[in-house]
Amino acid sequence: MATLTMANLTVMIALLIAAATAASNAPAPAPVTGYTNHTVGGPVGWFFNSTTNTSATNYSAWAATQTFNLGDYLIFISISNTTVIQTYNETVYRNCTMDEAEDGDTYQYDGGQNQFEKSLTVTVPLTIAGTNYYFSDADDGAQCQSGMAFEIQVNHGLGLPPYLNQPPPPPYIEPPGPDSAQSPPITILNSPANSGFRGGASLTGVLCVSFFILFELLSVF
Repeated sequence: MATLTMANLTVMIALLIAAATAASNAPAPAPVTGYTNHTVGGPVGWFFNSTTNTSATNYSAWAATQTFNLGDYLIFISISNTTVIQTYNETVYRNCTMDEAEDGDTYQYDGGQNQFEKSLTVTVPLTIAGTNYYFSDADDGAQCQSGMAFEIQVNHGLGLPPYLNQPPPPPYIEPPGPDSAQSPPITILNSPANSGFRGGASLTGVLCVSFFILFELLSVF
């Protein structure tokens, strides 16, 4: 019995050594040398079949074949029957609706098309590392619930390129309306002191009174 136990232990040690050797010999991940455009779903695009109530492909399986880095783009080739929702909020993703979205965590892209059944291409930059979620909330979330959804892990890679790493614009401030216009402030300048009198008009008046009194005195004599 002891010999059998020792044999098993020897086999386990040999297997551990073999596994460690294989791991050390595994090729290192290829270095990131640039940014990549990922066409979502590959050649089938981002589509939903309303007749069969199914997505055009398994988008989670497609995402598992890709490596995503900051600065890459997701390209959604689709039609306006679907939507493109990007969120960092797992609750929003799981519920297939934007109802519980919070400020700054969920965005909807329309590709500039607001007419039904029109071709569109939506480009979405990857600007935040970590888990990113995507889905279509069309048909009250039915498309998302039927497969139009996937999540990805965004690596740091080369980091954001300069054109995606700009500070946000300052908040918009509505200009004042005509009713709020105000007259400019009026500046009042004080005349400099002049022998105890302020202003030339006051000094002239004193001189006139003085001459009148002198004239009256001379007429008496």
